[in-house]
Amino acid sequence: MEYRTLGDTNIQVSALCLGTMTWGNQNSQDDGFAQMDLAVEHGINFFDTAEMYAVPASAETSGRTEEIIGNWFAQRGGRDKIVLASKAAGPGAWIKHIRGGPRLNREHLFKAVETSLQRLQTDYLDLYQMHWPDRNTNYFGKLNYQHSTEEQMTPIAETVAALDELVKQGKIRQYGLSNETPWGTMQYVLESERQSGARPVSIQNPYSLLNRSFEVGLAEIAHREHIGLLAYSPLAFGMLSGKYRNNQWPENARLTLFKYFSRYNNQYAVAATEKYCALAEQHGMTPTQLALQFVTTRPFVTSNIIGATTLEQLQENLSSTEVVITDEIANALENIHTEFPNPAP
Repeated sequence: MEYRTLGDTNIQVSALCLGTMTWGNQNSQDDGFAQMDLAVEHGINFFDTAEMYAVPASAETSGRTEEIIGNWFAQRGGRDKIVLASKAAGPGAWIKHIRGGPRLNREHLFKAVETSLQRLQTDYLDLYQMHWPDRNTNYFGKLNYQHSTEEQMTPIAETVAALDELVKQGKIRQYGLSNETPWGTMQYVLESERQSGARPVSIQNPYSLLNRSFEVGLAEIAHREHIGLLAYSPLAFGMLSGKYRNNQWPENARLTLFKYFSRYNNQYAVAATEKYCALAEQHGMTPTQLALQFVTTRPFVTSNIIGATTLEQLQENLSSTEVVITDEIANALENIHTEFPNPAP
């Protein structure tokens, strides 16, 4: 397993990060324990979770994933060997079950951290991320930004000040962003410099063969400001694994269970997926291996967040680091991307 530096810190994280959002809904605690055990055996030292998990978000499952991870630490020990990341939820009518409607202000962030620490059975988080912006902007596949002069948003200055205070208290070691835009990312950087406080060290945004929008604007920021990408949905909710090819809907698969997650399965994404899958098979690798290794090897990626609902899927994900993307394959990938540019942003 390759290890990479998180921002400008001394924290080393594995090139693959274990995503956990299905634990507590699609997966049981026993499943989560087995996945964490297997991941650690293969050198993964980086786990990512969030206060709102499991997904889909609901009052019933909120916080369950963190509880499962906390129980694993209580049984297995070794908290100091894992880089643990969680996230604070942003605002939204669909998330009212969290603190009556979460915000990224000081009051909410302090409550969110304390609650996550209790569930995770630890006294600190290595990385604390703002799950989505506390303002009207584009995220979760939304395009066509519409500006509003009457929006209610928490000033980024307040969020930065609160996060810096949490760092000084030792509750979090570092903080990062998620589902953020180039403007928002630079505002965090500039505000942290203005306050002479802690600065963001990472950004967790979607990135895959079906959604390379990060390359426009944010990739340059990632390099110049040392805010590397923690790529989520590298398989586009399983689309790029090929399991939905030919209109197949496997039992218990995410898009089978939750069809309203339509971000990644429009007709153009389906057509592009078929070409990526055929390319992988042509070169003796699985579609999953090709899609994941493409993301892992991008120079602006700090870690690639892999998720699975079975140990077999997780094993295949882990094996992606063994394949090589040759110049021939890279050129073929670019040709497909030119034909189907970002069909699932």
